[in-house]
Amino acid sequence: MNILELSEQEIGRRQSLQELRSMGIDPYPAAEFPTNAFSTEIKESFKDDEDREVVIAGRMMSRRVMGKASFAELQDSKGRIQVYITRDDICPGENKDLYNNVFKRLLDIGDFIGVKGKVFRTQTGEISVHASELTLLSKSLKPLPIVKYKDGVAYDKFDDPELRYRQRYVDLVVNEGVKDTFLKRATIIRTMRSILDNAGYTEVDTPILQSIAGGASARPFITHFNALNQDMYMRIATELYLKRLIVGGFEGVYEMGKNFRNEGMDKTHNPEFTCMELYVSYKDLLWGMTFTEKMLEEICTAVNGKPEVEIDGKVISFKAPFRRLPILDAIKEKTGFDCDGKTEDEIRAFCLSKGMDVDETMGKGKLIDELFGEFCESTFIQPTFITDYPVEMSPLTKMHRSKPGLTERFELMVNGKELANAYSELNDPIDQEERFIEQMKLADKGDDEAMIIDHDFLRALQYGMPPTFGIGIGIDRLVMLMTGKFAIGEVMLFPQMKPEKKIPQSSVAEWAEIGVPEDIVPVLRKAGFNLITNIKDEKPQGLQQKIGEIFKKYKLELQKPSVDEVAAWIEKANV
Repeated sequence: MNILELSEQEIGRRQSLQELRSMGIDPYPAAEFPTNAFSTEIKESFKDDEDREVVIAGRMMSRRVMGKASFAELQDSKGRIQVYITRDDICPGENKDLYNNVFKRLLDIGDFIGVKGKVFRTQTGEISVHASELTLLSKSLKPLPIVKYKDGVAYDKFDDPELRYRQRYVDLVVNEGVKDTFLKRATIIRTMRSILDNAGYTEVDTPILQSIAGGASARPFITHFNALNQDMYMRIATELYLKRLIVGGFEGVYEMGKNFRNEGMDKTHNPEFTCMELYVSYKDLLWGMTFTEKMLEEICTAVNGKPEVEIDGKVISFKAPFRRLPILDAIKEKTGFDCDGKTEDEIRAFCLSKGMDVDETMGKGKLIDELFGEFCESTFIQPTFITDYPVEMSPLTKMHRSKPGLTERFELMVNGKELANAYSELNDPIDQEERFIEQMKLADKGDDEAMIIDHDFLRALQYGMPPTFGIGIGIDRLVMLMTGKFAIGEVMLFPQMKPEKKIPQSSVAEWAEIGVPEDIVPVLRKAGFNLITNIKDEKPQGLQQKIGEIFKKYKLELQKPSVDEVAAWIEKANV
């Protein structure tokens, strides 16, 4: 890396790195550092009458040097603890370089250090570690954005969402509570997996690359499989493969994995997301609602210690049972319009009368879905099962046992968003084929989310699939609910981001065209001249002086251009 691309702090850290090496200290040692304690455990188990020696390691997050004694704050994977360091304790012999040079001068905030010492309580009552040995474990070359306070005002806060998501590794270090969110996410997944395993269901893996994007209505990502010389789809759901396993004789199967939908991004949607899908033989929708209620109540209690969670001042209770409401009743309740018995044209006319953005490509099911999304979805704050979806909205769902034209399906709404989607699964292969054909008609009308016929899945159904309940739960949205977060990026370690914006720069070749040597280009950029047009209005002597200042500041051993050479650059830049 060119030194001119670095900040002054980064340059200083690299100089410290070289000085450490010249002293014979490896800034990145390979040997194991055998820790035996964590900061939180030390504080929780401390006893005043105990003479305990510990070995800890972590980042140095602050340092207060007071002559021959100093305090440092060490952050490990659990929390932070104060370390008391004295010159003569860590340097018992004649050589005091470890304290005077290494600790005081060459270490920086963010460096990883290892400490061996005894636990004690300071005069101010703070539990600390009195260091007897200090080891550098890893030198950091970039400064952390540590928040500083002056007169009650915070400076250098690392709170820009785009920057936090892009540099999650920094966000986790400097912002309190971020790591806790992802520990809770792990608890949610671990608890869900335990519930499903204890119920006797088998966790499986199914293909992510699929020849047909099936199992949901969504626009897929397309890639090319070179070895087979064919286009493939990133899966939009795991459903059809999991059902094949039910056909093959599994009693119950589930998968927690990534799905990919080439659609919009907002606070509650990310094209790459985590979903859990479960399929259980010989069960139906009514059993599924009861099972889902109990599972979510148990997960909420595992994460928050109780079956309630507070989000934006609202207490949401996952205490079973949840409300159950047919979708057409929900639409009628919120709009006064009864979709039951209405034709596609009548529903479209009502949507248009409400100013909704609908068109001729949308079938009856899509129009009902748009109505529900526009007027109903956001109103359901407490967990609510929306049931009895029209068949046009549910091409993989069994017909309702007692209500013609409807299906045995529910969506679970919580805090105004869908959390789960579930069916009594369609296992009639003839009915399934007819519904696939209807979906293809929608695709012919221009619906790019309509399903493609999966002939192999139809063949599997013809061998016979038992009555089956199936459910999909969005893990990211579940974590948002359980942790009280409003943006999906807050609960995904590395959400998808737009490419980083780069400052426009003229290339080295373009600078060369006006006579600027390659080694001078970084100097001009450091001085603020990223484009050739930036130097048009400069005076030759003034620009030469700015170049000279960069040479001097960074101690560059380069040939300084003459005023005449600089004038020639400027003249050509104005052509």
